Amino acid sequence: MADQAVVHIGENSPEEIAYKLMIQIANVEKKFIGAADNVKEGWQRADREYLLQTYAQCINTVRTAHYG
Repeated sequence: MADQAVVHIGENSPEEIAYKLMIQIANVEKKFIGAADNVKEGWQRADREYLLQTYAQCINTVRTAHYG
């Protein structure tokens, strides 16, 4: 039987760090995460593809750095 993926939800887990990193990257790239009617001027709303790709890059980076 294949092992199931484990998600760590605790503080400073790789998943939480990757999420926080994704938020920081989105801010630098002026991508708004939230309701479309709250988008700040000069910013773009982050779509699903952007969020998934950016989080995937972040979690891979964190896991590589953490587990080397």
